[in-house]
Amino acid sequence: MSNNIEITNKEVLSDNWYTLYKVTYTFLNKNETYETHIREAYDRGNGAVILLYNSDHKRIILTRQFRLPTYINGNKTGMMIEACAGLLDHDTPEDCIVKETEEETGYKIANVKKVFESYMSPGSVTEILHFFIAEYNEDMKISDGGGIPEEQENIEVLELDFDNAIEMMYSGEIKDAKTIMLLQYAKIHKLL
Repeated sequence: MSNNIEITNKEVLSDNWYTLYKVTYTFLNKNETYETHIREAYDRGNGAVILLYNSDHKRIILTRQFRLPTYINGNKTGMMIEACAGLLDHDTPEDCIVKETEEETGYKIANVKKVFESYMSPGSVTEILHFFIAEYNEDMKISDGGGIPEEQENIEVLELDFDNAIEMMYSGEIKDAKTIMLLQYAKIHKLL
């Protein structure tokens, strides 16, 4: 921790699915005086996300699944189109994303490239997300994917034309931040 910040109290508000903390801390502000702040922070662990792309056919693999928070906040169907992602649990980011890719999309990939990492909602969530890309082809498809039924995953696998996916981002059909970031990365670096 910085010498300018001291956590004075950390209380668990919820430990149901992940952990929600109420944290009290003192903070040395720019006027060189200490202030007491009280904030909530949601700790859901760190994660990894990947954009699978086929440069020969200019196609990508995304997923579609129900996301309750979006439904609560006005997404009429609650369905979100996203890049494949998952929580690290106790895996390395690379091991996590290889495993999640196989479970969710049905593609068994071996070579992934980490392109960056990001705090996705630093004002309230502790998560760091590790961003990856990897090329895929039909020879890598070993199952239909769809996620793990025991984890109540009902994931639809989508193979999309890259230019159509970019248009879906501009039209608002794709609204997921991690997916938009990877689509922009692919466009900037001319992967497709």
